[in-house]
Amino acid sequence: MSKVLIIGAGGVGRVVVHKCAQAKEVFRAITLASRTKAKCDAIAAEIPHTFIETAQVDADNVNEMATLIRWEQPDLVIHVALPYQDLSIMEACLATGVDYLDTANYEPRDTAKFEYHWQWAYHERFRDRGLMALLGSGFDPGVTNVYTALAAQKYLDEIQEIDIIDANAGSHGQPFATNFNPEINIREVTAPCRHWEDGHWVETPPLATKRSFDFPDGIGSMNIYRMYHEEMESLVKNLPTIRKAQFWMTFSDNYLKHLEVLQNVGMTRIDPVEFQGRKIVPLQFLKAVLPDPGSLGPLTKGRTCIGVVAKGIRHGREKQVYIYNICDHETAFRETNSQAISYTTGVPAVVGAIMMLTRKWHKPGVWNMEQFDPEPFLKTLGSMGLPTQVAEGSAWLNLT
Repeated sequence: MSKVLIIGAGGVGRVVVHKCAQAKEVFRAITLASRTKAKCDAIAAEIPHTFIETAQVDADNVNEMATLIRWEQPDLVIHVALPYQDLSIMEACLATGVDYLDTANYEPRDTAKFEYHWQWAYHERFRDRGLMALLGSGFDPGVTNVYTALAAQKYLDEIQEIDIIDANAGSHGQPFATNFNPEINIREVTAPCRHWEDGHWVETPPLATKRSFDFPDGIGSMNIYRMYHEEMESLVKNLPTIRKAQFWMTFSDNYLKHLEVLQNVGMTRIDPVEFQGRKIVPLQFLKAVLPDPGSLGPLTKGRTCIGVVAKGIRHGREKQVYIYNICDHETAFRETNSQAISYTTGVPAVVGAIMMLTRKWHKPGVWNMEQFDPEPFLKTLGSMGLPTQVAEGSAWLNLT
């Protein structure tokens, strides 16, 4: 039994606390910390019969983080706050000798660019301290990495192409809202698209490539748009037989129209502008006036479908396999007071923590999810609410 320190009290943090509290055989003690302690206290109050300690911390401040870690003495820090804070929390873990886990890779505040190289550079320092850092233990990245590893291990002798496809087939009824942090969401969506093809990255305008995909279990056909996502960077590095890797996400026409208008009037800019004698960042102002993603839980209905179509060779013949999960927004909310977007990120974070704390996945250094055995992770993931489904060789898997 272990103690964890969870950093971040948004929708994902809420799910992580709920699911850690359920797994009492692994987590003997839980501390939740955020810049705003009142948010932590509110989450702790949702969970009866489990004592959740709470604390205030500025995760951008390495010394403040290190002080909190030394006081709490956790076995693992689970970082589910902002990706801007990855490096400061990793530094604090190194300073205090504690393992680290996150759900999204680092990006600097002043550049809409997210890549793993900043965190991979910590590998030797973590290895030399005998510590482990597990990167991207959410759903995408995270479970999609594990699905790809499973395809390579169990279904294909050589994996050659992957299409990671993320659908939110749900609705919250708001004119315009993002399902997770608006600042991070809009930076991600408006960044130039990159996909991997024949040994190099190919860059295209954001959301310029559209296809349709017939999702399973009655969800049906939806438009999907190609964009860059971080798990491709590690997958093509760690599974070098992959010749082509693409990431696709669904967006409603309503979302895209609002986003186009916001971009046209400059509200998605991340550089400061002068307003009434002070500097403001338009995207940060927009975040302040958009609905809080945490408020969408009781409003959201429908399902998510996230998975990987993997193509390659099996026993000398071409084969494809689709590995995916479907999660219901209302079911997720009844269990954790969060909609499925937060649920599908928070549950894998807890499962990654369980893998590390039970030593099923543990070795010193900085690692991505596909570098470990996928089967124990997926078995635990299914038991905690996100079962895996597999479809082999069906014609409807093709993008059109």
